[in-house]
Amino acid sequence: MKSPDERLASLFAADLPPRRDPGFQAEVLAAVARREFLGDVMALGTLTAVAVAMICVLWPALSPTMSVVARELGPGLVCLAVAASVAVMARARFLTPGS
Repeated sequence: MKSPDERLASLFAADLPPRRDPGFQAEVLAAVARREFLGDVMALGTLTAVAVAMICVLWPALSPTMSVVARELGPGLVCLAVAASVAVMARARFLTPGS
């Protein structure tokens, strides 16, 4: 005959949460993250290849225009790019906790 503790343990066993395996969970999460990363890399690689192909096709038509634009607007665009980079880095520094 079972003791009262054993009977209670068997009754409560159905209500217990399932056992967890932290190693298995970590492996599954790593596999999901790896799959998402590879999908992002493939999407960015495809987008980059398309952009390069478009530039190669359009370069003969854009070359004369680009030389004029670079001469006239180049210094201003460089200043804007530097200002945007500084703003993004400053925002990231102030938003991260502990820095």
